[in-house]
Amino acid sequence: MQKRFKLQDGKIVPTVDDDAAIIVFDSLDESEKRYLIDTLNVDAHTLSSVLDPEELGRLEFEPNHAAIIYKRPKLYTATDNFLFRVNTCGFFLFPDKLIIIGEEQSASFQGRQFARVGSVPDVFLRVLYQNILHFTEHLKAMNAICDDLESKINKSMENKHLLHMFTIEKGLVYYLNAIRSNGRVLEKLKANASKLPFTPETVEYLDDLLIENAQCYEQANTHAQVLASLMDARASVVSNNLNVMMKNLNAIVIAVAVPSFLAAIGGMSEFTMMTAPGNWKVAYPLFLAAMVGMGVATFFIIKKIERYWH
Repeated sequence: MQKRFKLQDGKIVPTVDDDAAIIVFDSLDESEKRYLIDTLNVDAHTLSSVLDPEELGRLEFEPNHAAIIYKRPKLYTATDNFLFRVNTCGFFLFPDKLIIIGEEQSASFQGRQFARVGSVPDVFLRVLYQNILHFTEHLKAMNAICDDLESKINKSMENKHLLHMFTIEKGLVYYLNAIRSNGRVLEKLKANASKLPFTPETVEYLDDLLIENAQCYEQANTHAQVLASLMDARASVVSNNLNVMMKNLNAIVIAVAVPSFLAAIGGMSEFTMMTAPGNWKVAYPLFLAAMVGMGVATFFIIKKIERYWH
């Protein structure tokens, strides 16, 4: 499926013209692949690399265009189960045309960065900036999810929430590799700016992208280090919560066993004999209350001894 756009009065607007300045492919069928390879002379190997989510970012030059493979965050859904992944998108930059290929929605052209664009290379760099913003937003979402999971782990006695934290940590590794790969692509674009249809203003904007990507990488690296360093502590919290629960259960078992032991010494027949002169409707409730009180007292004595020894 393809979408065509043109530049009009500094804005990106949809069009159906064959000579559209920007063409976005969210998915490729065979006829579209043939159009890219046969008509636009896109390299078949590079095109297949764009469709490979494991492909690293890179910059290649062809006779009539530049091919850029770039990493972007995959749209997160509930079915991903806390795993944040990355996708690959491709840009084929011609002197007067930009081809964007990628799964899902590779470029939406929404946001303040697309309010005023002057050329095709300008659109290209602003899409790269949009991808950096997506990484930053996903990192904020990861941090919020981790805070929520941490509050649950502090009360949890099972490993479910801890396993979710491990999954997020795995996603952060994917993000770190992707952001670092994008940084290398931006550096190559800067080094080969003379081979591309870049103006001095475009090169200056590229410098800003390098700074933004570096900050995004530092943010992801910080999140990954904090998450990894506290993972053992969080596992200890879960283990400690379980130990506390087991101690409480043991105290309850002992508290129940003490009155049961005393009641079993004489047996209910002996108690019936001793209370025969009185009213059994009063004696039995008193006996039950005494046993319950003895159990509660035993429980609190055990807990007090436990606090004393700690």
